Amino acid sequence: MLQSSLRCIKLAAMDNPTLRDYATSAIKFWEPLRIAYNLVLAVIVICYFAIAYPASKAALSLDFCLGLFILAVISNVAYCAAYIVDIFAQASAFRDLWSRYRWLLFAIGTTCAAIITRFVAMGMFTKIVR
Repeated sequence: MLQSSLRCIKLAAMDNPTLRDYATSAIKFWEPLRIAYNLVLAVIVICYFAIAYPASKAALSLDFCLGLFILAVISNVAYCAAYIVDIFAQASAFRDLWSRYRWLLFAIGTTCAAIITRFVAMGMFTKIVR
């Protein structure tokens, strides 16, 4: 009797996920993708650096590297906005649908970040060429 009531309590707990469950699910999904996100943005910057080379080499300085570091931090803070959407969607009645299609948020967000990165990189390296 005690065992069956404990099983019922455990099943009921599984039917009502907590904020901790949503956060754990979000971390498991988003953190491995952060590597791909950063690689996409790094490839864009490296490509524009290579296109403007050797003139872009003259831009390399401590201030330039610190500026790139700040931009990388800002892009990773922006990446964290996905957590807000993800946790909110998981807590809704659309959790099952969301779990199948949340990769679309990654694709759209990475595309937007890539476009912004492209314009920033163009601005950083085309000034050097002129």
